[in-house]
Amino acid sequence: MPNTPKYVYAFAEGNKDLKDLLGGKGANLAEMSNLGLPVPPGFTITTEACRAYLAEGHEPSGLRAEVDAHLAALEERMGRRLGQPDDPLLVSVRSGAAFSMPGMMDTVLNIGLSDASVDGLAAQAGDERFAWDSYRRLIQMFGKTVLGVDGELFEERLESAKDAKGAASDLDLDASDLRSLVAAYKELVAKEAGQDFPQDPRTQLDLAVRAVFSSWNGERARLYRRQERIPDDLGTAVNIVAMVFGNLGSDSGTGVAFTRDPATGKQGVYGDYLANAQGEDVVAGIRNTVPLADLERLDKTSYDQLLGIMSTLEEHYRDLCDIEFTIERGTLWMLQTRVGKRTAEAAFRIAAQLVDQGLIDEDEALRRVTGAQLAQLMFPRFAERSEDTGDAGDGDLGDDGADGEFRPIARGIAASPGAAVGRAVFDQDTAVEWASRGERVILVRRETNPDDLAGMVAAQGILTSRGGKTSHAAVVARGMGKTCVCGAESLAVDPARRRFTAPDGVEVAEGDVISVDGTSGCVYLGEAPVVPSAVVDYFEGRTAPSPDQADGLVPAVHRIMAHADVRRRLRVRANADTAEDAERALRFGAQGIGLLRTEHMFLGERRKHVERLVLADSDEGRTAALESLLPLQRRDFADVLAAMDGLPVTIRLLDPPLHEFLPDLTDLSVRVALAEARGEEDADDRALLDAVRRLHEQNPMLGLRGVRLGLVIPGLFAMQIRAIAEAAAERVREGGSPHAEIMVPLVGGVQELEIIRDEAHAVFAAVAEETGAEVLFPVGTMIELPRAALTAGQIAEAAEFFSFGTNDLTQTTWGFSRDDVEASFFTAYLDAGIFGVSPFETLDRDGVGRLVALAASEGRATRPDLTLGVCGEHGGDPESVRFFHDAGLDYVSCSPFRLPVARLEAGRAAVAQDGGRPGGDTR
Repeated sequence: MPNTPKYVYAFAEGNKDLKDLLGGKGANLAEMSNLGLPVPPGFTITTEACRAYLAEGHEPSGLRAEVDAHLAALEERMGRRLGQPDDPLLVSVRSGAAFSMPGMMDTVLNIGLSDASVDGLAAQAGDERFAWDSYRRLIQMFGKTVLGVDGELFEERLESAKDAKGAASDLDLDASDLRSLVAAYKELVAKEAGQDFPQDPRTQLDLAVRAVFSSWNGERARLYRRQERIPDDLGTAVNIVAMVFGNLGSDSGTGVAFTRDPATGKQGVYGDYLANAQGEDVVAGIRNTVPLADLERLDKTSYDQLLGIMSTLEEHYRDLCDIEFTIERGTLWMLQTRVGKRTAEAAFRIAAQLVDQGLIDEDEALRRVTGAQLAQLMFPRFAERSEDTGDAGDGDLGDDGADGEFRPIARGIAASPGAAVGRAVFDQDTAVEWASRGERVILVRRETNPDDLAGMVAAQGILTSRGGKTSHAAVVARGMGKTCVCGAESLAVDPARRRFTAPDGVEVAEGDVISVDGTSGCVYLGEAPVVPSAVVDYFEGRTAPSPDQADGLVPAVHRIMAHADVRRRLRVRANADTAEDAERALRFGAQGIGLLRTEHMFLGERRKHVERLVLADSDEGRTAALESLLPLQRRDFADVLAAMDGLPVTIRLLDPPLHEFLPDLTDLSVRVALAEARGEEDADDRALLDAVRRLHEQNPMLGLRGVRLGLVIPGLFAMQIRAIAEAAAERVREGGSPHAEIMVPLVGGVQELEIIRDEAHAVFAAVAEETGAEVLFPVGTMIELPRAALTAGQIAEAAEFFSFGTNDLTQTTWGFSRDDVEASFFTAYLDAGIFGVSPFETLDRDGVGRLVALAASEGRATRPDLTLGVCGEHGGDPESVRFFHDAGLDYVSCSPFRLPVARLEAGRAAVAQDGGRPGGDTR
């Protein structure tokens, strides 16, 4: 008989390295149990069981028997049975995927409670209110999660109960009130779900497990995975854990703790605590918490024990840990730990701190940060204002002051840093709709919940009036790199009227522009001014990375970037077309230019020379037009070669079709027609219109462009090559060391390249003879057509280097016109899951990547010293850079601003190759 898979593991059987099987939550519960920490007993149903359930539509064979056995063992250990009437064992049923997906899947607490056992729970706890509060929570969570009842309907009944009592909080409801609420909840379930709330404890458990399995494919979970690039086929584990209660009174409570500040990386005691509550109350942000440090005053024994456990976990995991805990009548229980999500600036600071503490080495520090995080640090920030440093008091909040400076209208908790500006919106549907038409929006809510995810993705930033640093809004925003201010209690948010009111009476309606500062927690009316980030100032050379800098961010970035530069094999070049671009690229760490686009040198006043070239009807006229362009091109090349002296400069010969340098066909036709109507016909305009019509193409991307221009228009490429050679000769005379590389675009066959190569060598020889300077430079090609990739072995016979033009290679491989498809059906493709991410942002490994790998292999088989690079913007995409490293390319090239990201990811790729996959993954 084949071996039956093991679907259920006791905590004692697992460890933190089994997260793919047990999910992150189950693996870490097992690890804490193994460390001897106070973890409630329980067991985990594996992700394999979830995948089988989703594939087959029913529980896999053998699962029920395994759950029976582990439940019996749990009951024996606890000394009571699930739902036992006089002393019920209650359990939680929690999701837990390999990657953290906060709030995206389902959880049900208090499973096992029923009409038969609620009085037994009250008697054992000595607290009737607690028992009925636990029962109403179960019906509410079970009704929404398992039976599909609209959660708002439960909230409406809770609010009605509070209104009838005159209660400000659910804590003001007594046992009698809660008993009535339970009855109202059961009536609601029967009406909305078409069935009674199940009274059998095992039925509750089975239905809850199935609901958690199914929540893996819920809309919000799929959206979150798409946003975070988490694979869809992993499934979730389910953790069944004996309940411990934080809602037993003032000596009980629940909280979330971080071993360091997840927003800044600063060491200290960070987190939130809520007395007389269950864990969902903290995460949902429904009641505002107190800082974790206040627990020392409320329960010093538990506080000291918690600090000791936090230290143990951070040293064990060697990283920032995110911890959920409950105190049940003075006894501390650990409910979860994981490597915590953090902001980009916290990631760099923490990595550097852990190196200083000797917990990790510099390679591991490099694994702990990502290019995406570095890119976030390079975004602009709000200009600093003296008003931002004080507490929000009288006279401190308001609109623009008399001096024209912005003053905050409110302050909240700085939950996720950044500078976000947009129009206020008050629900996720509006956020998505407005963002889809190009509006920048800020999602404003009292508190967010998992159903708001689409709006959070669409928004520039998030603002809530409730919740702390561990609320749903804060955790999800940090994970996505979104700016977030939460817990701005002074704001009265009115979603029904679509507005909020600030303390001084300032009213902000939907559509009004606000600015949210996730670093200071300030909220401003209007668009606050922004300035470059400190990290950009560092890369520009305006800020030195002094270790004495107070916030430590720039020194941390400098330290990790320096190590990335030491470790990386890939060289990093820039796409730059002017001397100014080249100089900035050098400041950002460029090791040359991988793409200089000569077409940008034909714009502006120089268009008239291109018009002369197009209109020329004789060899003499064409030669005269080219000769007028030659000195202009030579001066441009000389400036760039001077800026990049000693470094390679890959110059792409003219690529776009000539009609792009001519007037628009429609505009010119109208101009000629109007002139003719007035009897003022212009012969030059008429000739130009005829030329534009002659050159007009239905699909210019695949028409007369690239190498085809050089073959069809005699002397065009020769003029450009001569300009390069003469500029280089001038540099040599001045004592410079020019390293030009001639790149021929859009080659599909080796014969095309051979003709241009021979023409280039003839020009080099002529210029060398004229000037006495050695100006023989490599001639290579862009690989941007599938045929070029498939015949790379032949093309390498003529090419001294390949540069993969992955933008056009993606277009021609997929059969896409980028400008057309991104505006038409790309959104539908992303929503349908055909793309996890746009192939123009991250390289399509399976298709385009395979062509790149094939061309690299076959090119080097022909010419072992063939230089390989990439010059599409994929060269600055973190995921793509790792692919190019693995494919054996020599360099990547991208825009100057993306150079630091490429440098960092090249270093991470080298470290990953030496010791496993890159770290920094806190999903």
